[in-house]
Amino acid sequence: MKEKIEYDLNDIVELKKEHPCHLSKQWKIIRMGADIRIKCLGCGTSVLMPRQKFEKSLKKVVERAAQ
Repeated sequence: MKEKIEYDLNDIVELKKEHPCHLSKQWKIIRMGADIRIKCLGCGTSVLMPRQKFEKSLKKVVERAAQ
């Protein structure tokens, strides 16, 4: 079974697939709830996706937000 990765608001995360802008694989979590909104650090586009889909595509947490 896959280990659950811990993440929080304002963390920088890397997803399995690269964003079509090809500038970055890294995203910033800008909203959390039943859905997660993430912002591409390459082009600034934001995407809203269900939490379950986000967790499936999450590869790793690159940088934790300052507490």
